[in-house]
Amino acid sequence: MQSMFVPALRRRHFLQLGAACAVSSFARPGSAAVGSLASGHDGLSTRLLPGPARVRMLGDKTPPTEVWAYNGLEPGPVLRLRQGTPFRAVVENRLDEPTTVHWHGMRLPNAMDGVPGLTQPTIQPGKTFDYAFTPPDAGTFWYHSHDNGLVQMGRGLAGALIVEEVEPPAVDRDLLWTIQDWRLEPDASIAPGFRNRMEAAMDGRVGNTVTINGRLPEAVRVRAGERVRLRLLNAAIARIMALRFDGHRPVIVALDGQPCDPHEPADGRILLGPAMRVDVILDMQGEPDRSYRVVDDFYDRLSYTLVRIDYETVKPLRLHPSGASLRLPPNPLPRPDLGTAVVHDVRIQGGMMSSMGSGGMMGGGMGGMGSGAAWAINGHSMTGDGSADMPPLFRIDRGRSCVVDFRNETAWWHPMHLHGHSFNVLERNGAPVPHDEWGDTVLVRPREHLRVAFVADNPGDWMLHCHVMEHQVGGLMTTIRVT
Repeated sequence: MQSMFVPALRRRHFLQLGAACAVSSFARPGSAAVGSLASGHDGLSTRLLPGPARVRMLGDKTPPTEVWAYNGLEPGPVLRLRQGTPFRAVVENRLDEPTTVHWHGMRLPNAMDGVPGLTQPTIQPGKTFDYAFTPPDAGTFWYHSHDNGLVQMGRGLAGALIVEEVEPPAVDRDLLWTIQDWRLEPDASIAPGFRNRMEAAMDGRVGNTVTINGRLPEAVRVRAGERVRLRLLNAAIARIMALRFDGHRPVIVALDGQPCDPHEPADGRILLGPAMRVDVILDMQGEPDRSYRVVDDFYDRLSYTLVRIDYETVKPLRLHPSGASLRLPPNPLPRPDLGTAVVHDVRIQGGMMSSMGSGGMMGGGMGGMGSGAAWAINGHSMTGDGSADMPPLFRIDRGRSCVVDFRNETAWWHPMHLHGHSFNVLERNGAPVPHDEWGDTVLVRPREHLRVAFVADNPGDWMLHCHVMEHQVGGLMTTIRVT
């Protein structure tokens, strides 16, 4: 296995975790811990306890890493809900600072969205908050802190949330990879410096260690001939991934929990920005007793092996791929009426190598960071994690169709996330996007013009922001108001 202290745009910005090469042979792929859900007459319920924890993510013979985790697990427990069944979570804050929980991708009531100051008060240390909603959509979602999110997510406060279909696809196994990115010191502790000004104005805090389900991965064992549903969740705060499955042909069946036309990824690479999820179907057609690599080669000249797929020596489960349909059942999403839709421009601005003032920084050079702003939307910067006094970028009547024109005027990639809704991705630089793609987070490329559309059917003030966390807290966020 290739060591994972690699990928970043500027190697000098990253620490060398020398212990990792020595311990990688002891590491095993992490398995996702399923959360305990109580079932009652009023639905499913659970209790989440965000607080400090110690985990050995690099292997049993390495020092533990002090993280912040839900229920002592890193990542947090997998919450498996049922489509259309009410769900309640009591969150008890065991941190020494306030927190909230955002249910990422969920179309839920505004008061349950988890944005501090905007949709709810913060959960103070020792206090609790009740979240309750009924998931309308099946699919792969997740939950994470939304208060001091750069630090709290960077220290581990995230977990997967899966809403099961009433009629799931016919597969032999359903696997989840929650992929996280860490910047670790040689003693396996989390490196300080979460608010580096230079990184905030570029690609963010990309780490030196990548884990799957909380562990440095080595290999995933499979049987030839089996069909696997693999749920990919990028829970990193900055790292973008482009995953290539050597010797295999993954078929994408859902994006951000929303079914799409089954298709193989362009160039064979699955592009996964922070906060994005991709469900793929993998027919394991490799040879028994062979090993294949899953490679992340997003960053130029810094590709690395994320994990290996090792085939068992047993007889193949089947000789030819299953003939069962790959198409997932649709979710009850309203389709926007493009003929009557209102159009709003969202110009993404700022960062290094931009045209926004001397040195490409908001306010002119590095000195502009005094206000904490390195980025802007339509010329305005909102820093932090959200507040009640954030004026909306635009207002829209409930039930109205809306087209958002993203115009990325920067030299950097931005995974733009809209709370409370899912949108249809229409065009990239004027070219129609195929496969009927939907999402709640879309990766906008440098200098790209991208169009999405949605029906504003969920009332309230909803955040729209970049999910590279330094970009969000550095000004790249706003709100929309649905009335």
